[in-house]
Amino acid sequence: MAKKVLIVDDAAFMRMMIKDILSKNGYEVVGEAADGNQAVEKYKEFSPDLVTLDITMPEKDGIAALKEIIAHDGQAKVIMCSAMGQQSMVIDAIQSGAKDFIVKPFQADRVLEAIEKTLA
Repeated sequence: MAKKVLIVDDAAFMRMMIKDILSKNGYEVVGEAADGNQAVEKYKEFSPDLVTLDITMPEKDGIAALKEIIAHDGQAKVIMCSAMGQQSMVIDAIQSGAKDFIVKPFQADRVLEAIEKTLA
């Protein structure tokens, strides 16, 4: 059965890029969210196997959403997405429970490697 993924990014273009990579490689994208509040709601709604979560978003940022998702489900598998130069936020995210991170612009092989390693 295909692994279910929730994609969270405030940029529709970035969501589309990840969705394209995942769909072509046998993953099922069960939902998309554009901010941290939607991310938490959709996580509870879909219980995905994995979440890709942008760090910098309006309303509620990725770190806050990550902490809420982990509080809801201690087994949640979350991969953070960051732009270059956000190392301190990436460290904060890993300490808060993220399993890995990928850097924008996305490279398909790196995205898939992070996802396969996280789901293993």
